[in-house]
Amino acid sequence: MPRMQNIRNFSIIAHIDHGKSTLADRLIQECGAVSLREMGTQMMDTMDIEKERGITIKAQSVRLTYIKDGEPYILNLIDTPGHVDFSYEVSRSLASSDGALLIVDASQGVEAQTIANVYIALEHNLELIPVINKIDLPAADVQKVKEEIEHTIGLDCSAAISVSAKSGIGIKELLDAIIERIPPPDGNELAPTKAIIYDSWFDNYLGALALVRLYDGCIKKGQEIYVMGTGKKHEVLNLMYPHPLVLQKTDILRTGEVGIVVLGLKNIGDVRVGDTITDFKHKTKNSIAGFEEIKSFVFAGIYPIETDKFEDLRDALDKLKLNDASISYEPETSVALGFGFRVGFLGLLHMEVIKERLEREFDLDLIATAPTVTYIVEKTDGTTLQIQNPCELPPVQEIEKITEPYVRATILTPSEFLGNIITLLNNKRAVQEKMDYINETRVLLEYSIPMNEIVMDFYDKLKSVSKGYASFDYDPIGYKEGDLVKLDVMVAGEVVDALSIIVPRTNAQYKGREFVKAMKEIVPRQLFEVAIQASIGNKIIARETVKSMGKNVTAKCYGGDITRKRKLLEKQKAGKKRMKSIGKVQLPQEAFLTVLKLD
Repeated sequence: MPRMQNIRNFSIIAHIDHGKSTLADRLIQECGAVSLREMGTQMMDTMDIEKERGITIKAQSVRLTYIKDGEPYILNLIDTPGHVDFSYEVSRSLASSDGALLIVDASQGVEAQTIANVYIALEHNLELIPVINKIDLPAADVQKVKEEIEHTIGLDCSAAISVSAKSGIGIKELLDAIIERIPPPDGNELAPTKAIIYDSWFDNYLGALALVRLYDGCIKKGQEIYVMGTGKKHEVLNLMYPHPLVLQKTDILRTGEVGIVVLGLKNIGDVRVGDTITDFKHKTKNSIAGFEEIKSFVFAGIYPIETDKFEDLRDALDKLKLNDASISYEPETSVALGFGFRVGFLGLLHMEVIKERLEREFDLDLIATAPTVTYIVEKTDGTTLQIQNPCELPPVQEIEKITEPYVRATILTPSEFLGNIITLLNNKRAVQEKMDYINETRVLLEYSIPMNEIVMDFYDKLKSVSKGYASFDYDPIGYKEGDLVKLDVMVAGEVVDALSIIVPRTNAQYKGREFVKAMKEIVPRQLFEVAIQASIGNKIIARETVKSMGKNVTAKCYGGDITRKRKLLEKQKAGKKRMKSIGKVQLPQEAFLTVLKLD
């Protein structure tokens, strides 16, 4: 039975691809939690999609035992994602920790997400240990990276630990530093039970599982607990410690410990991330604060390709919501796509990952519309609307003004790409706020930029113009008025609601022309001509025509009078006209992805 003084709860934070998951593997190996035979790569990344893309999507926990000076210590390690879209996972993990390892790549130095994660850690008053990773690389410059951390973040690096997670250099020194420098949990073992749910997921056999951190008291098997957010009572059926391979059962979770609580719940809404668990008979007075509310930044419509799979999609989203609390969704209908859901995401990568998880884990074929953000529309009658779907935008004559969300973008780049990046930012309507040379080769840029401009393909373009070296992070700063219009696309005279987008008036005409040009290549040819038009309100601003499939109706006329041929052509013309009035053009899936590829 571990004493509270011998428990350490800590997270690993870093920019994407700085070696968090590899370092977690080495810590697991050094503590002997997994035998060499069972040891794989990225032990903490449990999803196929994480291993394929080489990124961490879900924060994962593991309980390790480490012996120092003959004394056993319990280390509860949380590996966190590094990409900007998953910063909510990071904030949840840090709210449950007492300290954090700040990993910085010795060859790449401080990146944008490194700074963002440090600020989250400082908000939670965590003890930070700077760790310089990948010191065995030929391009590693440990001293320069230490100076960068001190200059950019203001964190003392005199006692920074230098490691190589790949080869295992410095791992023992790091474990000793964790025990010496990260404080033990603070709590009252005799007070009523008080625990926070900081993760949850759905198991087909055990139901909804809650991963909790205990702040006061204990949780025992068979105990009746009370979930403060939902106001419901449940019985604890089982308790387990997290482990990369096999979950370890226990009969009690004590103050300061991290564990999994099995309540046998089939109703997913009963377990919410950020909720406080207490004892049913002796309730704690206050719930635990510190969990920020999730704010979705990007919204897109997700529809099943087979319309009868709507209920399956609803069930899949319910189960996924338990595993990823940052998604929000509500039903919506589209004339073109049928029944589906308007889903809120934290960013574009988050949207890609969720769509892929729904397709893989729940065997669904889905189509996603163009991502949008939340706009605030002030109408001429004084009322205000929040718009997430361009189709909800009122007619032009009813709109007083439209305000759009802005973010503060932090970009760290080698100075040789500065010109390219500034050009890209200017094209995206960004306004410079700060420019700081960290050293002679690296520059820190701060810009305010409309959220709408970064949800499509900004990250890809930034990586492209900087050859992959620039890093990017953003945080919301509020709303500003914009000169925006709704761009509609009509196919064969019908507005396709799923293709509508909101764009700045200044480049609406250009976008419209590019849009119809791209659509012309995708819309299949019919037996009649199909007009593809882009419009703003009632004004058509661009048009392309998909030619009809030609059928030579005069082929059977070998000679004779021209009037015979003319009669057949007139008959065909009348038939095509009639077909055009009743014919419906079926749009392929690629048509709805055209918006994403617009430059």
